[in-house]
Amino acid sequence: MEKNSILDKGKEKRIKRAILTNMIVVPFIPFILAMGVSFYFFTTALENKTTSSLKRIVEDHRDMIESFLMERKSDLELITNTYDFENIDSTEAINTIFNNLKGRSGAFIDLGLFDSQGIHLRYSGQYQLKGKNYRDEFWFKEVMQKGYHVSDIFLGYRKVPHFVIAVKKNTGEKSWALRATIDTLFFDRLVSKLRIGKTGESYILNKAGIAQTGRRSGEIRVMDQDPEYSDFPVIGEGIHTFIKSDPANNKYLYATAGLKNQDWLLVVRQEKKDAYKSLYSALYISLIIMVIGGAVIIIMAVYMTEHIVKRIAQLGQEKESLGHQLIRATQLAEIGEMAAGFAHEINNPLQIIKSEQALIETLLEDISGNIDVEKIEDMNEIEDSLNQIKLQVNRCSEITHAILKFGRKNEIKEQSLNPCQIIPEIIHMVEKKAMVSGIEIIKNISKDSPAFMGDPSQFQQVILNLFNNAMDAVIALHGSFGGAVSIESNRRNGNRLEIKITDNGIGISPENIEKVFAPFFTTKPVGQGTGLGLSVCYGIIESFGGTMEVISEQNVGTTFVISLPTVNQ
Repeated sequence: MEKNSILDKGKEKRIKRAILTNMIVVPFIPFILAMGVSFYFFTTALENKTTSSLKRIVEDHRDMIESFLMERKSDLELITNTYDFENIDSTEAINTIFNNLKGRSGAFIDLGLFDSQGIHLRYSGQYQLKGKNYRDEFWFKEVMQKGYHVSDIFLGYRKVPHFVIAVKKNTGEKSWALRATIDTLFFDRLVSKLRIGKTGESYILNKAGIAQTGRRSGEIRVMDQDPEYSDFPVIGEGIHTFIKSDPANNKYLYATAGLKNQDWLLVVRQEKKDAYKSLYSALYISLIIMVIGGAVIIIMAVYMTEHIVKRIAQLGQEKESLGHQLIRATQLAEIGEMAAGFAHEINNPLQIIKSEQALIETLLEDISGNIDVEKIEDMNEIEDSLNQIKLQVNRCSEITHAILKFGRKNEIKEQSLNPCQIIPEIIHMVEKKAMVSGIEIIKNISKDSPAFMGDPSQFQQVILNLFNNAMDAVIALHGSFGGAVSIESNRRNGNRLEIKITDNGIGISPENIEKVFAPFFTTKPVGQGTGLGLSVCYGIIESFGGTMEVISEQNVGTTFVISLPTVNQ
């Protein structure tokens, strides 16, 4: 027994492990796939959105810087188109023009007039640059060749980082140039004012990677060499985006765009974790959802596994109980068959006893006239004994006939049954048991109870089963005193016979009330009930074309209501 218990526990653990594994793994596969696919498309969409947004920002910023440079160039061209060389070639004139120019934009810090040989003829500003020769300066050569020039940041004579915008004017055979210096700080603020998140910054490099404006973070100042420039894409058309790590191994999202006819490179960068902040937030939320979802799956799997294992164990116990009940039912069936045989065998001796009793009565009648007066009293006692023998033989005969009638299950034959006759006959079979148990049987059989079609032995089985159950329920609550079982029959709705069997017993609990007609269901201990009685009774009444219902209240009593179609008469 102990070995079987150990085996059962081992089998239970294996079953539990298999169920738990399947209930966790099976939901997890689609769950992880769904989360993975959703996260992939979501992250791709966010990355594309972030990149597209950065490109738009860079494009707008590039256009703004280009517009600034073109506006400053247009300011100078407006002057050269408005004034002749003779009108500018004076200190007063150059100062007046410069003041007007500063009124248009605070970006200008000085203005100078140059002849075709690069001599600084007139100057308005804070430095002493008049008379300086710029013939060999790159910017001067460019402006005399192309007509205008926007320089890179350089030191020049003033030894201060700055850049200039210059335009050339041809008057007949005479050429001259007008140059303005742009405030480096003003331009730096213009470029670096771009704000993207917490770490976004913008700056400008020339073709050599020299900073034309500083980084807002302070890592690179004006005219510093950018050590990362060699890894940047070649300056060209369009906007390029890429991810790159700095020397401190911090990853940045870069966007670059060409400026000033591709002479400058506008660089906008933002720390990757800052740029993809919403992406990382989504990642953390997804992870939290995965953890919570996984925990819910595991908890539900554990709970459902425990529930299933308990249910399996319960079903095993029910299966074992059903096995016992089937064995008991088989035993009762065999006893029933034996009882029918016994009744038949007993009936034969009873008939002989009855015949002998009749013979004795005949003989007594013949000799009664010859009996002495003194023997008359003895003769009366003999006659009383014979009458008692006759009564008990008749009673035994009735019992054996009832058993034989009940046992003829293979001879099902429906016929018209009168409740006023068949019900009292059936009740008579249990009256002795009821009397011994102190149970009162109340009969209320209406005389106008209509006949119905059915097999007598099957109907007898139904009524006996209901009465036996009722008496068991009464004994369970009242013991051997105070119990009562009533049976009544009446016509209902014109064409229906209604039979009610009511007891004042222990009743049926609400959770069991719907199970009472289920096969093998019983509340009795193993060996005291098969759970087949009510199920069989229900089937018999249905075969008669009727219905059976139950009404019960615990510790109050139970009523079984049988409704049968009547015979058309």
